[in-house]
Amino acid sequence: MASKEGAYARPQSLREKIGQLIVTGFPGTAVTADLEALVREWKIGNIILFAHNAENKAQLARLCGELQRLIEAGTGYPALISIDQEGGRVTRLPRDAVNVPGAMAIAATGDPGNARAAGRITAAELRALGINFNLAPVLDINNNKRNPVINVRSYGDTAETVSEYGVEMLRGLREGGVLAALKHFPGHGDTEVDSHLGLPSSGKTLADLEALELLPFRAAIAEGAEAIMVAHMMFPEIEPRRVPATMSPAIVGELLKGKLGYGGLIVSDCLEMDAVKKYYGTAQGALGALKAGIHLLFVSHTPSLVRETAQVIEQAVLSGELPMETLEAAVDQVLYYKGKYASGIEAPPLSVVGCEAHRLEAAAIAAAGICLASGSLEPVAPGGTGTLFAGSYPYRADQASSQVRAGLSFPDAMADRLGGARLLAAIDPDEAEIGRLLREAEGYGQVVYGLYNGLDNPGQLEAVRRLAAAGKRVTAVALGKPYDLEALDDIACGLAAFEYTALSLDAVARVLAGEIAPAGSIGNVWHR
Repeated sequence: MASKEGAYARPQSLREKIGQLIVTGFPGTAVTADLEALVREWKIGNIILFAHNAENKAQLARLCGELQRLIEAGTGYPALISIDQEGGRVTRLPRDAVNVPGAMAIAATGDPGNARAAGRITAAELRALGINFNLAPVLDINNNKRNPVINVRSYGDTAETVSEYGVEMLRGLREGGVLAALKHFPGHGDTEVDSHLGLPSSGKTLADLEALELLPFRAAIAEGAEAIMVAHMMFPEIEPRRVPATMSPAIVGELLKGKLGYGGLIVSDCLEMDAVKKYYGTAQGALGALKAGIHLLFVSHTPSLVRETAQVIEQAVLSGELPMETLEAAVDQVLYYKGKYASGIEAPPLSVVGCEAHRLEAAAIAAAGICLASGSLEPVAPGGTGTLFAGSYPYRADQASSQVRAGLSFPDAMADRLGGARLLAAIDPDEAEIGRLLREAEGYGQVVYGLYNGLDNPGQLEAVRRLAAAGKRVTAVALGKPYDLEALDDIACGLAAFEYTALSLDAVARVLAGEIAPAGSIGNVWHR
């Protein structure tokens, strides 16, 4: 979508212009003095929210209102208030809102309409809370099973699936009046390095990307995508300088704007991630991103880094290193989308957030995505005593994931719902832990084990193998990456649930009880 100078006149002072291009966050559930100072001194004009900002829907709605008033009073413009609300394991909304299933779980349903419904539900809840910018959907193709940060955040391992479901999610968000950012251009699926912790590098050529990774982005651009997030990944065959795509004129300017003809808003991933902060410095990374053609810069956590970033950009403009016309073109883009999404759209009532209709629809989507990946399912009779439920507690699998919900436990949830015994095992059971598990299982004919990223914690897989070797009928439920099930040959049944959330646990319990059949299609997201 070609953009023009937006509904708002461009600010006159340099600091006011720079402030429009920065997004920041803050700790806690109330506006902080540091944030007030950044708005007052540096005219910071945009916010990113995290789970630590959200206690409940009433508090979050009040907070968003306060943020808009603070920023409009301090800058003269409304704020883009953004959030990573992908669904599944990357969700930031509080418990009394509806957090929809994640991408891979939705694609496993086999119905692209579920992605649109998830986008529609999410948009309605965000808008009612006062949030106008969602950093979703993920259009990365998970074509590397060892990917530590994308995996189940992707709709699948083919361009066709990711394109189809990603575009539907985009439509649902847009129909609900929320600006949606596709991520992570030009594709973060084929890497074994998490850019939160390191700097991934891909040897792919432009022809390689054209044949696969770029296809979902092309489809979404053709659909009218209005915002795209660029990845902190190096592509040395495309950008010969040792810089990530975030700072690459070849990728942002020549490829995204030029070859793909994209004219919408371009945003950075968080510039405090180690891929940039450790190797280039956050402030210099932000300056490099602006030079490359990015419009909106995320410095999500640290006030001192926000100040340093604004100062570095200011000096670069004053010295002539960064042309004023580059800065102003970015400001015009941001203001255009503020005019479209940050004002003038009537918000749904707060009662929409967490409403029964949304909860029922999200639960139906979750249930439709549970897949029978191997073997045959033998239902667990509710109230029976012959089954042991085992597994680890959830943990924060990576820096993109949400903090773990306290009290969430697969063994407890299943035993509470279905009867039987429960055993909470270690995340990566050692020999002593496996011995304990085998002893506990002696009196039970069936063991249902909840795996959570077992390939990363091989003690889980060894425990399941040993239980099967001891003659137990083992059902393994993959609550994270479904690829865990590929490593298990001798189990009676393998179920893929894709995520360790209250929503997915409820769906798994219904499947194990025989209330519903495992209706998902594992072949839609995972090709062995």
